[in-house]
Amino acid sequence: MRKILSLTLAAASAAAMAAPFAVGAIAAEPAPAAKAPPPPMSFFITSVGLGKGADLGGLAGADKHCQNLAAAAGAGNRTWHAYLSTQAANGQPAVNARDRIGTGPWYGAKGGKIADNVAHLHGDTLDLARAGNALSKATAFSEKGEPIKATGDTPNQHDILTGSTVEGKAFTDGADHTCKNWTSSSDGAAQLGHFDRTGGNSISWVNAHPSRSCSQQDLVATGGNGLFYCFAIDAK
Repeated sequence: MRKILSLTLAAASAAAMAAPFAVGAIAAEPAPAAKAPPPPMSFFITSVGLGKGADLGGLAGADKHCQNLAAAAGAGNRTWHAYLSTQAANGQPAVNARDRIGTGPWYGAKGGKIADNVAHLHGDTLDLARAGNALSKATAFSEKGEPIKATGDTPNQHDILTGSTVEGKAFTDGADHTCKNWTSSSDGAAQLGHFDRTGGNSISWVNAHPSRSCSQQDLVATGGNGLFYCFAIDAK
């Protein structure tokens, strides 16, 4: 009887000693990994234009507008440039939009990737052109993270000022494609892209059609509002 009692007490003691380790083993299981935060914004479409049609105050004025909007949205710690080309004029060489936006990658205000690099953005190779970049209504938002009105919305504002060819370069045909290098709000024309990749006969985000003129009224009449793309040139 004493032997049975001793064995019973020994078993109870062993169980008591093992219990904390069992609880500890359960508690030590790793917690689910926290979801990584989205990449910081490095691309947006301006929520508003400057209100003077395609007169943006030249590239300097457009860049300043990008920087001010980004700063108001909490992203002023980066350097922002407008995606705009200018044409050779008055002894000054042309400027290609693709050459002034950094190297990427770029992400929209809600974390969606736009493109890995300049070549991906413009489809520089056959494979990249077939794959396409990710700029669309689903990824391209304003600096506030708000959607831009597109085809099917009222009013449609999918026309984006670019002044650029499909390769992101300045035109060399002698015609005005940049509203006198973004200083005219009347005469001239600006090349426009469709950020929503739809409408008319072109789905190009950069080179869909020219504007009627450079006035605010005519930009609005064809489905725009004087908006343009902004890229962080120091995106990583």
